Amino acid sequence: MQPNRPPSGHNTANSDQTAHSPSDHPEPARPFSQAERAAIYRAINERRDVRSQFLPDPIAPEVLRRLLEAAHAAPSVGLMQPWNFLIIESTAVRQQIRAAFETANHEAEDMFDGRKRQLYSELKLQGITDAPVNLCITCDRDRGGKVVLGRTHNRDTDLYSTVCAVQNLWLAARAEGIGVGWVSIFHDADLRRILNLPHHVVPVAYLCLGHVAELYEQPELQARGWAERRVLDDLILHERWPDEETAPQNRES
Repeated sequence: MQPNRPPSGHNTANSDQTAHSPSDHPEPARPFSQAERAAIYRAINERRDVRSQFLPDPIAPEVLRRLLEAAHAAPSVGLMQPWNFLIIESTAVRQQIRAAFETANHEAEDMFDGRKRQLYSELKLQGITDAPVNLCITCDRDRGGKVVLGRTHNRDTDLYSTVCAVQNLWLAARAEGIGVGWVSIFHDADLRRILNLPHHVVPVAYLCLGHVAELYEQPELQARGWAERRVLDDLILHERWPDEETAPQNRES
């Protein structure tokens, strides 16, 4: 492709300024200020998976728009941007989603034994009808065509890219004072039927969004005794995965 050239008689100096706009070439990098860094790390560390603290107050349209813009600013392999954002506010639709969750949740409870099963039954794992907005973030597996830069040898990079959009939205929501809960206990076929998803579109994240009354100081599952935060140093490896006999034991027994 040939570069754009100014027409005859056009002011070359002005053309150069246009050709070298910030969108066309890198800008000087700078670290964030201490206050900016603190705000980002605070959002990361205070982000919570919200289930039972939702308030009925509506989310202002401009706030929801900012959250979607943050999600849409996520990185994606080959700039394929495979996501769509399906906003669900209808009570009738949310009730159908809630029923689909209840079916799968009863099945999930039976998969645990002993203390875990008892604790599972006490956990509230969704806010589908409590939160004023539900959001299904999907991945269009045909987005970008048959050959996508960076996806040539790993087809699942579109799914990974979509999860980046989820995280972007989640962190922006924390900064806006909006709680987010990820509901993952569904049969895929139920979500597809209720939301009329075509075969090439994957529901990656079903999220509940709303203002919250309070947040746990640590992840709720940790606060409720389901699991503990792993020690970071136990998860850091160097150069290559160690042999099995010396590998860190990070699996559940």
